[in-house]
Amino acid sequence: MSKVKSLQHRSTGSITVRRSRISPLITLSGAVVLVAFLSWAPWILPAATVSIFMNFFILVIMATMWNLLAGYAGMVSIGQQGFVGLGAYATLYFAIKGVNPFVAIPLAILACGAIALPVTFLVFRLRGGYFSVATWVIADSAMLIIGSIALLGGGTGHYLPGLTNLSPDQLNHYTYLATWVVALLVVVATYLLLRSRMGLVLASVRDNEVASRSAGAKVTSTRRMVYIIAAAGCGAAGAVLAISQPFIQPGNEFNLQWAAEMLFVSMIGGLGTIEGPILGSIIFFVLQQLLQNWGAWYLIIFGTVAVVVAIWQPRGIWGLLRDRFNFELLPVGYRVVAGKEVADEAA
Repeated sequence: MSKVKSLQHRSTGSITVRRSRISPLITLSGAVVLVAFLSWAPWILPAATVSIFMNFFILVIMATMWNLLAGYAGMVSIGQQGFVGLGAYATLYFAIKGVNPFVAIPLAILACGAIALPVTFLVFRLRGGYFSVATWVIADSAMLIIGSIALLGGGTGHYLPGLTNLSPDQLNHYTYLATWVVALLVVVATYLLLRSRMGLVLASVRDNEVASRSAGAKVTSTRRMVYIIAAAGCGAAGAVLAISQPFIQPGNEFNLQWAAEMLFVSMIGGLGTIEGPILGSIIFFVLQQLLQNWGAWYLIIFGTVAVVVAIWQPRGIWGLLRDRFNFELLPVGYRVVAGKEVADEAA
């Protein structure tokens, strides 16, 4: 790794090794402008638009975690909605005990990570479709257990306490900021993780698990850590979802729809990329806003888009753009650039 880094941006004969064609300064400047705009959005945009942004950020959190799990670690889960629900109900539990709901968000994240640890010792005994079905069964089991607890409202639900002292505008602004900050931290943390040593192990596992094990990579422990991180991230999505929609019911928080949306946006955006789930979430919300009055055609068009992308562009739309224009916004690896291409860029 150190040898590769030493080659970064340094020409060696006719090739150059670098992370991206785009200057890091340009990427950083664009990120600063975007972060500043989104941080001030509640004060400059209509309330309806702010609500759409909140739902968008929640989906980005879920999809980023699902993509980390499936796109990088090769674990296709259809039960991550279980941790979304557990995150929401952990927030409710702490709020009932007197903790401010916003303060309860990191506590809910830790709780979901702690629950995920023993779960790994069960589901990691399975592979492929058996693993996927097991995660679904665990999610439904969690929903049934939560629905039987009277303190949390049972099957009828419970209103999240601790928010009545805020005005509607304050609640809207604080909820938006909490959702935006969590989404930003999740994306940044995923980017840093994939550029770390663990990211190298995940890349090797994704390319060839047998070769990775033969090379001495700790595949199982790395996957266990990724599963826990993904569970904690989905728990964070559930926590901010509970605050944005403060009447909490098992059927809403543990809804299989969350898993379907995670899979949909990750697949059409591009599995195995950081940008893919973000682009997929943008496409999802654009289609949702355009087609919300189309009745049953709404679902038919969504399904058609998913089938078309899966057949003709299995690497997703971001994969198509990356291959066509040969650039990445959030690069986690290195690329070899021919000398002619370096000269063309300089010109």
